Amino acid sequence: MTPRTAHHLWYPAPAREWLQALPVGNGRLGAMVHGGTDTEQLQLNEDTVWAGGPHVFDNPRAAQALPEIRRLVLAGQWAEAARLIDSDFMGVPVRQPQYQTVGSLRLRFPGAGEVSGYRRLLDLAQGIHSVEYRREGVRHRREVFASAPDQVIAMRLTADRPGQISFTASFDSPMTASAASAGLTAIALEGRTWSTGGVEGRVRFAALARVLSEGGRVTSREGELRITGADAVTLLVSAGTNYVNWRDLSGDPAGRAGRDLEAAASRPWAELRRRHVVDHDALYSRAVLDLPATEAAALPTDRRVAGFAAGGDPQLAALYFHYGRYLLIASSRPGTQPANLQGLWNDLTDPPWGCKYTININTQMNYWPAAPANLLECRQPLFALLRDLAVTGARTARDCYGARGWVAHHNVDAWRGTAPADGAFWGMWPTGGAWLSLAVWEHYRFTGDTAALREHFPVLAGAARFFLDTLIEDPSDDHLVTCPSLSPENAHHPGPGGSLCAGPTMDNQILRDLFDAVAASCELLGTDPELRSEVLAARRRLAPMRIGADGRLQEWREDWDALAPEQDHRHVSHLYGLHPGNQINRDPPGLLQAARTALEQRGDAGTGWSLGWKINFWARLADGDRSYKLLADQLTEQRTAPNLFDLHPPFQIDGNFGAAAGITEWLLQSHHADELQLLPALPGALPEGSVRGLLGRGGFVVDLSWSGGRPIGARIVSRLGRPARVRASCHFTVTTDSGAQVAAEHPEPGVTRFATAPGSVLRLVPVTPAGEGDAAGR
Repeated sequence: MTPRTAHHLWYPAPAREWLQALPVGNGRLGAMVHGGTDTEQLQLNEDTVWAGGPHVFDNPRAAQALPEIRRLVLAGQWAEAARLIDSDFMGVPVRQPQYQTVGSLRLRFPGAGEVSGYRRLLDLAQGIHSVEYRREGVRHRREVFASAPDQVIAMRLTADRPGQISFTASFDSPMTASAASAGLTAIALEGRTWSTGGVEGRVRFAALARVLSEGGRVTSREGELRITGADAVTLLVSAGTNYVNWRDLSGDPAGRAGRDLEAAASRPWAELRRRHVVDHDALYSRAVLDLPATEAAALPTDRRVAGFAAGGDPQLAALYFHYGRYLLIASSRPGTQPANLQGLWNDLTDPPWGCKYTININTQMNYWPAAPANLLECRQPLFALLRDLAVTGARTARDCYGARGWVAHHNVDAWRGTAPADGAFWGMWPTGGAWLSLAVWEHYRFTGDTAALREHFPVLAGAARFFLDTLIEDPSDDHLVTCPSLSPENAHHPGPGGSLCAGPTMDNQILRDLFDAVAASCELLGTDPELRSEVLAARRRLAPMRIGADGRLQEWREDWDALAPEQDHRHVSHLYGLHPGNQINRDPPGLLQAARTALEQRGDAGTGWSLGWKINFWARLADGDRSYKLLADQLTEQRTAPNLFDLHPPFQIDGNFGAAAGITEWLLQSHHADELQLLPALPGALPEGSVRGLLGRGGFVVDLSWSGGRPIGARIVSRLGRPARVRASCHFTVTTDSGAQVAAEHPEPGVTRFATAPGSVLRLVPVTPAGEGDAAGR
């Protein structure tokens, strides 16, 4: 067994269904590879293939209805408020367009001899899918990858005897599309997306497939390629659409696909493969988690999932971490659309929840591992989305609320719709854009990049200005509250409108973080002193978090939690302040206990993504064993597909990303005052291991090894030269890579503080155990 086992998904049989197929992607183009022996299917996606087209979703009656909606909500007349919201405030149409599929490229192989020695494998470290098997004495091998440098999906078919590669290839699609031949060695698919809700489907797409054959004969006729008796074949697939941006559909689909295909075809296979591997490795290899391999690590991946809850396979946690990073690299690259509810991969014309950007947690969760797991570039599509939303959201703020700044509710789409969607119960939440915009500040906290902060500061400032204009005084206590709002997808009372409220806990937590981020940015950038004063004044008037009569943190300003119809609801929105925020921490401890009580009451059960969030919650509570137990609950056949996709069910990719982020929280936390906490929530099931390449806030890169559940060494690179404060279950001596001693202070048990210089590389060796009861560094 080699160390690469921790980077392999493998199976002894082809995929029989989509959730058994394996994903490849370059951020823009994706394929689900099935790995058959009689047939091969590459189900294809291009990230701008969306239903509908440019559209203004804002309801023209919204601004006039808003005062009455607020009055009804404050009066507790929720059903009446919901009816008015649904008729006069919801977006038009109420459902946003959905993400769709291009279709499939299918290969059909002749012969029906017995297959032996079959193995299907996804190498995460190289980003390459491979299939090997023997039939009629011939060893066949296929490799597939999605190349970011060359913007194609590339396949190589080889055999260990000459003249043994024969197959046909053709496109099909559930869309309005047609296939045809495109010259002697290529085929084409052209189509159009659907209209939905009265919004015309205006995205046109084109896909091309071309073969480069070594030996044998190639023909193309009536949309079918036929390859006979080749020694080896390279098959290249490209795709393009007319989508330029959310308001411009002037692109040339066939032209884009053709240019990419021609450029890729000019390179030999070895060069295409090398360029892909180098590009992928530059991101993937930055962070690696090593955990001990047991005999279970040699099993097929789906069998490992089936047995994980029984214990004895710690390395599967490392594989799941690596898979989360792989999926983010494959579905979110600079210049692409952000990762959606399914990342990049969708085989349906009307997928669950439209496969959109759900910003009441799901899109945010997609990007939780980006910074700590050392994939900062993968966040760039999110920043591009925010720039667009600041434009469309400004229109919604003006026309629906009479406000400055910008707003987005719980869902957005390719057309950057920011009006509330899906009905009052789910959609009347104005704080999604504010939460999403905090990625700008988090990026600064990890990188110290003031140029990026200055570039994206208008997004933060606009989000804050909207709430400065729309917060209202609660007549009961003069606190400033959002109204109308809700605590995402949860109800405080049964019946119509039972989710509507003013000033839910999550809103207040998000706005505190937003106002703090804007104030700090103003000071750092030397800009907008009046805005800084405004947000600090408004922050002081936000309602504080409250603890209910039963000891749990309240989800709403009123003590309604015990009345909520779903006591085990999947959303735990009022604990945003525990994670990903930092308002609930060890100071003051009362809120920390109230958060724990709320989590205990909510229970460990949940959808796949909800378990992903709870993994992070319990890590922040320094309970690594409870956090690990929730990963075990997620890594079951009910919550994880055979290909390791997270299941709500159905498939939602946010659970993959949330769990990957939670694993980083076991090993390194840096949310509290940029303090580096080493092994703050290490599960007892992982007493030995090492990790390298994690990022900490303050500009630090951390490598760490541990044994017996305690650190045995660390290496810290300071990119910014800021003073470092390290909290762990021991003190450290600190030296440079060359062995020179670095002065270190120990201001309290388990804390080592030392100075750094930009680019300094320091080694930490434990010397003293921490004080009694401080093993978790809290």
